[in-house]
Amino acid sequence: MARRYDSRTTIFSPEGRLYQVEYAMEAISHAGTVIGILSKDGIVLAAERQATSALLEQSIGSEKIYEMNDNVVAGVAGLTADANILINQSRMIAQRYLLRYGSPIPVEQLVRRLCDLKQGYTQFGGLRPFGVSFLCAGWDSAFGFQLYQSDPAGNYSSWKAACIGENSGNAQSILKQEYKDDEADERAAGTSMEMDDAMRLACLVLSKTIDTAKLTSEKLEFATITLKCGKPHIDVLSSAEIDGVLKKYEAVLKPSDS
Repeated sequence: MARRYDSRTTIFSPEGRLYQVEYAMEAISHAGTVIGILSKDGIVLAAERQATSALLEQSIGSEKIYEMNDNVVAGVAGLTADANILINQSRMIAQRYLLRYGSPIPVEQLVRRLCDLKQGYTQFGGLRPFGVSFLCAGWDSAFGFQLYQSDPAGNYSSWKAACIGENSGNAQSILKQEYKDDEADERAAGTSMEMDDAMRLACLVLSKTIDTAKLTSEKLEFATITLKCGKPHIDVLSSAEIDGVLKKYEAVLKPSDS
């Protein structure tokens, strides 16, 4: 039955489903894991690199984490080529806002504009949905640190801790159990988690969801966004810095069963 309705993104099935959008989401579920964790001091993004040949020259840039603006950084899961198009569009949106208003674009406004573009590709014939999902971490003066997740349908939502990509269900369960939250305040800014705790939790989740004997910097990417002198500062960790993080939190990585 599905084959009669999955040839166009604009055709609904009798059950009210858009199969091409669901197929795009399925492609994301096979991509490398990306985790975002909000703390009171900043946000941690951690991502799994796809397995590649040892003969492949390592690129200087990141494969899974990109700076969208001076106050926004994103982790992507899905088709990297699709992600590159959307990242470039988001940078253009941010720069136009800066040119017009003289201040950084609010985080949610950038995410919403990006999702409007993604939604358009599910509504018009001759187009296919972008096969990529984003975890956008950012800071603005109105709402402080924020973490958003978006999908190929153009939906987005705000999270304190989220995961996209392969094994996202298991990772989300661990995050729900281990995340330290201030129950007295339901706002994101009310979290009691420190930055070090967020980094430790990211390492713990990656160790339990990535199918590998040992985590190394060759397989991971990390980025943080914090405040320095009252302004957002994005730091994409180098391989040496990632090795230092893994060594620091070695106790939580693959704990013994004994």
